[in-house]
Amino acid sequence: MAGIQVSRERAAGTARLLFVDNLRWTMIILVISMHAADTYSPLGNWYYTDRSPLSPAALVAFAAWQMYLQSFFMGLLFFIAGFFVPRSLDRKGPRQFLRDRGFRLGLPVLFYMFVLGPLTEYYVAHSWTSTAPTSLANEWIKHIRNGQFLQENGPLWFCLALLIFSAAYAGLGGRRRNPRAAHAEAPPPGTGTLIGFALAMAAATFAVRLFRPPTVLNMHLADFPQYIFLFAAGIIAARGNWLAKLPYRTGLRWMLWTLPVGFAAWLTVLFAGGAFHGNLNAYGGGWHWQAAAMNVWESFTCVAICVGLLVLYRRKRPSQGRLARFLSANAFSVYVFHPPIVIAAARLLHNVPAPPLVKFAALTAIAAAVTFVLSEVVFRRIPLLRAIL
Repeated sequence: MAGIQVSRERAAGTARLLFVDNLRWTMIILVISMHAADTYSPLGNWYYTDRSPLSPAALVAFAAWQMYLQSFFMGLLFFIAGFFVPRSLDRKGPRQFLRDRGFRLGLPVLFYMFVLGPLTEYYVAHSWTSTAPTSLANEWIKHIRNGQFLQENGPLWFCLALLIFSAAYAGLGGRRRNPRAAHAEAPPPGTGTLIGFALAMAAATFAVRLFRPPTVLNMHLADFPQYIFLFAAGIIAARGNWLAKLPYRTGLRWMLWTLPVGFAAWLTVLFAGGAFHGNLNAYGGGWHWQAAAMNVWESFTCVAICVGLLVLYRRKRPSQGRLARFLSANAFSVYVFHPPIVIAAARLLHNVPAPPLVKFAALTAIAAAVTFVLSEVVFRRIPLLRAIL
């Protein structure tokens, strides 16, 4: 109860929501693990891959890890970001809010597109190739001329999308006219509301994926219904002070019941739909029952894990010690700089005689540890980067 009371005080604006900070750096570590999995698994795309034949058990393990992560972790980051938007907009006003968002989100995107991304591709990933001897300068100019830089924002697509979402919310008049005025706080969503939310998100995702939308500015539009729903949910949660009022038992029940049931449903959909026999196209979109079933699974898994983690961290991680403060302070810097570290560490592990799953675990641990340390002692101490990291 003391932890819940602290959360209520923080939700009212008297202090930071430390459990949300703890949840945020946890998601950043999961982002690193996803890209480590992409290195060894055939199910994802990444700058550098080191793939070898997988046993059926290893393939299922990679598929479960990556698909479960994909179902919720970026959506939860959008929820967290959306949660802090209303208070910032109310306090600063639309003009200053957008100016600040442009600085905090836009500049890191540009930095990655024109500096870190090219350095990563040319020197670390070696993904820029040429038939003749070349140089970074020549490849960088070609990168600009052919417009490739527009698609090369790496993981910073999240910041670009968040900037667009924030501008849209501010443009739609999201600011409260009297920020100090008390507002009637609605009760937190119950089971019926959460089910309806998950079904609506699944239907929107299915509708968008019917058209198999392209990737624009490195943003996979097929996943954006979830991101929009979660960003909006974060705003509504902030206005209604829901994070302090979500029942612990309800959130935990959603997560604990949905995970085993959801795993059984996930395996059933994959086996019945022919995924293990190469029929993967039907899951990506279109008028296929496999696509509809997977959209429903993704949406319910997303809601269950997000609600469960929110109440779990609120109860179990309401404060921060020295390590958590270190992780929280460096989380965004790690998000920006982890790609070249993941790639370099994967190259070092290339000749290590170990199964892919073991390498994946080792790569996740090594890349996370090294990037957090470099963030603290190098990246965030560079004057030009300190302000945006």
